[in-house]
Amino acid sequence: MPQRSVVAVGASLLVASLALAGCGTRGGSSSDGGSGGGSGDTKTAKIGVIAPLSGDLAALGKGIEHSVDLAIKQANESNAIPGWKLELAAEDDQATPDVGKNAATKLASDKDVVGVVGTLNSSVAQSVQPVLASANITMVSPANTNPSLTQGADFATAPKRSYPNYFRTCTTDSIQGPFAARYLFDKAGIKEVATVHDKKTYGQGLVEAFTKEYTKLGGKIVAAETINPDDDKYDAVISKIKPSNPKAVYYGGEYPQGAPFSQQMKAAGLNVPLMGGDGVYSGEFIKLAGATANGDLATAIGAPTDTLPSAKDFVASYGKAGYAEPYEAYGAYAFDAANAIINALKVSLKDATSADAAREATVKAMSDVSFDGVTGKVAFDEYGDTTSRVLTVYQVTGDAWKPVNTEEFK
Repeated sequence: MPQRSVVAVGASLLVASLALAGCGTRGGSSSDGGSGGGSGDTKTAKIGVIAPLSGDLAALGKGIEHSVDLAIKQANESNAIPGWKLELAAEDDQATPDVGKNAATKLASDKDVVGVVGTLNSSVAQSVQPVLASANITMVSPANTNPSLTQGADFATAPKRSYPNYFRTCTTDSIQGPFAARYLFDKAGIKEVATVHDKKTYGQGLVEAFTKEYTKLGGKIVAAETINPDDDKYDAVISKIKPSNPKAVYYGGEYPQGAPFSQQMKAAGLNVPLMGGDGVYSGEFIKLAGATANGDLATAIGAPTDTLPSAKDFVASYGKAGYAEPYEAYGAYAFDAANAIINALKVSLKDATSADAAREATVKAMSDVSFDGVTGKVAFDEYGDTTSRVLTVYQVTGDAWKPVNTEEFK
């Protein structure tokens, strides 16, 4: 997402998305911050989380935190790494790059931290990556979708991996944007679209990828506008778009702004669907937009979580754990991200004397990680990107997101 960019709206088919809105143990960690050793001969290793645990995007961040917590608890219960106890160290990045950088610095200074799941936002990841890379701490995002994070600024023409410690379990905007374009043009038959983005890394990248594919298909971008991330009134932008008579509006951004934009454009008489990426695919979007959300669309990574046989145990275990919030769009991917790190730790911690001594070995072991996860096969290519390219289009029907098209992008 944000880049972000994957929602169980309510307790029905929003769960069917991969996105129940969740989080749990608020802030902090399940550890008491000790260094290196536990009781007896058991040593301690921590998996951090960097995500928005407060503020407008907390629903997504909490789902990530809870899902990592669940993976850690299951690993400890099964004694996945003999001689080691895993603990959670969660930090709130407030969806802000500078706060995220501080969170990464704090985790890097903790010698027990060997891996981090996060971030939610691509713009935050840009600040976090160099900090964790310098400390040889593995970072696995369940939500970052900007292609440059793995393949560099010239990803379209000369991809080059920038940080060997960075991986992700979600697909990128290079796939998500074109996937949305193909759906609108080929399946929905919409040939004229206006685009709007929030000027952030995720939103801008998503719109650029969408626009390139949509125009290549023969579609026409009749208006291209931006909003400021802190705006809540969009009259000026809507008044610029409306005369161009788009048949849909493609929005690059997240639900705190996307939902009121949808509501306000329809109140102004622009009664067309708003389509976004995984950043708007949340039950919170429907809560904020109300009845005007009906008919709106979003893409999200993977297939609907509760439709996957591979996710049945995760969904049941998450519910049984009693977390206060649902797992939301990225919960299943955060669970797989945590388990990817745990699989690497089975190798790197086997003969390690301390957690920090295993950091570099953990990064190296990640390249060979391959297992059947909640979301499907979990493995990484030479850039650290997931090898999975399955996405789903969802549409708001009544008070829930319902899947309308799932397929592998080719």
